[in-house]
Amino acid sequence: MEPIEIETPHGPARAHPHLADEARAALVMCHGAGVGVGSPDLETATTVALEAGVSVVLMEQPYLVAGRKSPAPPAQLDVAFTTVVEHVGKHRLKELPLIVGGRSMGARVACRTAGELGAIAVLCLAFPVRPPQRKGKPPKPDRLDELDAAGVPTLVVQGESDQFGVPPEGPNRTLALVAGNHSLKADLDAVAEAIRSWLPSVLP
Repeated sequence: MEPIEIETPHGPARAHPHLADEARAALVMCHGAGVGVGSPDLETATTVALEAGVSVVLMEQPYLVAGRKSPAPPAQLDVAFTTVVEHVGKHRLKELPLIVGGRSMGARVACRTAGELGAIAVLCLAFPVRPPQRKGKPPKPDRLDELDAAGVPTLVVQGESDQFGVPPEGPNRTLALVAGNHSLKADLDAVAEAIRSWLPSVLP
């Protein structure tokens, strides 16, 4: 289907729908900070979800649609994401049970908004646990509070050598370690298998 432009309080966002026949649920995912919705791991997740009868919408944040490289502040990212999810939920996804997710920055957005959106689960691809430490600088705080706040069953697919760290397993959280780094490009078959194994456990 053709992309859809959706107005948000912070400018137009773009949604890319991939609708399954007789869908059982919907998965809405947001991209990472430096790449768009064409990243290999997002494409892999889309393929696996469609095979499982889950419709997918990939969301482009307004800053990316406007041609800017630097991400907007977290609060703006969250508002844009919730606006898009609510729009496609009403007009494209027929109020299907909702899974939210994304890669890296998008995974953080999904975790922060899952409760507000009433999501039944969260899919995190390469969750950025902690920014890489700069020489001579103290380490920055980790972001595990965001991951813990998802509050619903969560799958984290993480590269074993991810430069942003590897989160622990936790209540309602499954960790799938795959070969490679933050890009998750090294073994996309393993990424697919992790998602394929987890999805049935959260589908209605």
